[in-house]
Amino acid sequence: MATTADVVIAGAGHNSLITAAYLTAAGYECAIVDARPIPGGGATTEEMLMDDMWVDTCSTGHTLIQVNPLIRLDELGLVERYGLSYIDPDPVEVVAFPDGEALTMWLDRDKTVAEIARFSERDAGTYAQLLDEWEEVKSLVGQGRFRPVGYGPTTEELLSDHPRGDVWRRRALMSARDVILHEFEESHIRAFMGWMASQTAVPIDGAGTGLLAYQIIGGRQARSWSIPAGGSGKLIDALVGYLTDHGATIDCNRVVSELILEGGRCVGIRTEAGDEYRARHAVVSTIHVKHLVDMAPAEAWGEGFTYGVDTYHVGVPFFAAYFATTEAPAFTTHDGSRSSVSAGVAGWIDDQVRNARLVSDGHFTETEPFLLVATPTLADPSRSPEGTHTVKMVTFNAYDPGGGPERWDEIKDAHVDRQLAYLRRFAPNLTEDKIIGRLVKSPLDIERNNRHMVHGAPHGGDRGITFTGAHRPAPGWAQHRMPIEGLYQTGGTTHPGGSITGAPGRNAAIVLLEDLGRDPSEIMEMV
Repeated sequence: MATTADVVIAGAGHNSLITAAYLTAAGYECAIVDARPIPGGGATTEEMLMDDMWVDTCSTGHTLIQVNPLIRLDELGLVERYGLSYIDPDPVEVVAFPDGEALTMWLDRDKTVAEIARFSERDAGTYAQLLDEWEEVKSLVGQGRFRPVGYGPTTEELLSDHPRGDVWRRRALMSARDVILHEFEESHIRAFMGWMASQTAVPIDGAGTGLLAYQIIGGRQARSWSIPAGGSGKLIDALVGYLTDHGATIDCNRVVSELILEGGRCVGIRTEAGDEYRARHAVVSTIHVKHLVDMAPAEAWGEGFTYGVDTYHVGVPFFAAYFATTEAPAFTTHDGSRSSVSAGVAGWIDDQVRNARLVSDGHFTETEPFLLVATPTLADPSRSPEGTHTVKMVTFNAYDPGGGPERWDEIKDAHVDRQLAYLRRFAPNLTEDKIIGRLVKSPLDIERNNRHMVHGAPHGGDRGITFTGAHRPAPGWAQHRMPIEGLYQTGGTTHPGGSITGAPGRNAAIVLLEDLGRDPSEIMEMV
């Protein structure tokens, strides 16, 4: 079978769907193919546990995409016309510590400051100051994020022009760990800040992660851990609705095996089944760059690109467990038990740093200094039958636990049992009789479910200083244009990286529209 369209898009994650949506808004016909049975990539919601129990396969929180003009200005009408809506839960977080203490973050800033003051009056003042200082520069950081590399000043250049530019440039180059240790003194608050900064699955001792100590906290304090009403997949439903209304096609269960090159130009893709999708203008990929380079001859890429991809760090693998329960986890706090859509357990900051570095370097661990527990049904009961909840527990661990990745199949259930025993120290109500269904996904299972999540790392690759901005995915190839003419890349392996931001998708659309001779400002606000 051969299909022809103006633009062929390989991969149907949220970023590539966003790229396609802007292209269709400009009048281009798009044909989208994806390896999985349903579109959405890491932003799907599936009936994984029991009937009528809808679970976010990967992403749950959509806080970062709220500042994307796609959502903030509703540029394509996803909110107004396609039913996308968000819930901002309160409390924002409940985070427990190894000694049994817990901290609650509220949408009310003053309540959060008062909670921090229970541990340290000084750190409470520092926290308030951190929020105020972040307000001064967050728009500058946003400009760098929601604009293609080279399309205006870099974040560093924008911060340089700020009255306190020298301070912010230093913070941006520091590690989040060093920022936290410099600003905060009390061990519980340091642990809380480290747990928050770790939400993007980047080791917080890496140079260039310093702003994570500000932007994650700033976004959560402003609008909570925003979740789509009905599940993460509702973002995908809105995008698919827009695309189909504008003539795009989406074919699932199509595994791309190679790029079609003619005269040195990419003119389409070929699937494992032999189907061809040919493009009149361009091909857009969200295939992980580690796989993409195998789909064309090495000489087509050039040494610089192949070396950049060969040395690209795929990021921190996840280990996830999903539960159907009759109660939400209730964490013990100083003023009673409390449940929260987003909650977890934070080890002391040195333990968090040590564990994340071990996992990033490929070492298996049985300790859990970072444990995220998501219970979206607390704020959105439409996701499960009355009297039940969905609970997702996420940690970081090595792709190979020792003896090969397949060993996870033998040990993953015992590993989850240990995690549950640990969690019950802080949420004692979640006893075995409250769990009516469970599904465990090791890093290997995550990769099996979505080959784009190489080694079970769902964020598209490390976001340390070596792999950010003009260096992502490879030095010299950060503007979404690939070394092969006619081929463009978007998704988590491109600037600014993974998480649900939509930024790579929107940025790729800007570049491609300009290359097609169109003015992107016709359909979007230029940042």
